Amino acid sequence: MEAPAAPHLAPTHATPPVPPVPPPQEDPRPAAARARWRPRRVLIARSARDSAVAQRARRAARELGAEVVELGGDAVRGLAGRNERETYRNAKATLAIVNAPPSALKFAPIPPSADFRLDLARGCPAHCQYCYLAGSLSGPPVTRAYANLDEIFAAVPAHVGRGRITSASAARSHEGTTFEASCYTDPLGIEHLTGGLSEAVRFFGTQPDAGLRFTTKFSEVGGLLGLPHNGRTRVRFSVNAEDITRRFDGGTARLADRLAALGAVARAGYPVGLTVAPIMPIEGWEEAYGALFRDAGAALPADADLTVELITHRFTPGSREVLLGWYPGTKLEMDAATRTQKRNKFGGTKYVYPKELMKQMRAWFEEAVERELPGGVVLYWT
Repeated sequence: MEAPAAPHLAPTHATPPVPPVPPPQEDPRPAAARARWRPRRVLIARSARDSAVAQRARRAARELGAEVVELGGDAVRGLAGRNERETYRNAKATLAIVNAPPSALKFAPIPPSADFRLDLARGCPAHCQYCYLAGSLSGPPVTRAYANLDEIFAAVPAHVGRGRITSASAARSHEGTTFEASCYTDPLGIEHLTGGLSEAVRFFGTQPDAGLRFTTKFSEVGGLLGLPHNGRTRVRFSVNAEDITRRFDGGTARLADRLAALGAVARAGYPVGLTVAPIMPIEGWEEAYGALFRDAGAALPADADLTVELITHRFTPGSREVLLGWYPGTKLEMDAATRTQKRNKFGGTKYVYPKELMKQMRAWFEEAVERELPGGVVLYWT
């Protein structure tokens, strides 16, 4: 069942019914370019119609052969299919250009990554079978890109100097007040359609006391290399062991391409990072992750400003249910009987690896980063 529309996307009587998603067409692009997301349908909300983001999305969608639907209102509808799988496919094939609601302009803390969350979009075009958004966002997993970027950026100065996460860390306070742009999306994955990430990089390049952070599983970084970032954007790549990447990271760039992009942005002067997630103790995990770190080290220039975030696999009862609905044939291990149950501050339950295994893995990973990526700084293990 489709979730009720949020207040800023409330239905209007002027909104015509959205036609069904057309069947997919054969992708004529070379294999190396196929990681670029190609939605089958782009919806333009009425309130976002005249924005620069909408104008870019129209042009890009038509170049990609996607249908463009100009909505009579701001409701994002027409995603429900005959069953959960069809609804999932419809939503994942759709990009909606909308305005961010007022709540998105009141940035929330996002520990342990950054002082505040700054959303350029909600929803992700990738098909990762362990998706962290499962159970976090209500309704079909459509990607909504925000068009009112000027309003979003205008809210930044009021938050500068008020951070209590990275700003309160002696080791990270030099970054200024930090803003995380990939909490609910992969901003690089939709950049060719919206241009929003480039605008954010340009904006933060003018903010000496603030820093932008985002992580991505895509590799199309050419448009970022010449931007006036002034070292105020840290570009992180979400990576994993090769076997896990191939098995579970659907619709994303190959690991080798992500690492090549990591090297390219580092050589363009960006501070960079590795988000190693979700770490899984697969058979031969030490060899597999050791190879990942060696390959990352080979891709980076010697003077790279590198951070490393280490995040183990976990799930909740709700996310497990959603993921099994999206990916009924998944081989992802989600056996609560083999995990340790933990409670969050809101009373929710999550399942993590047992304490002794976590201790063993943490010691190995921290030593491996020090050995294979000298100069790399581990920000946290979770």
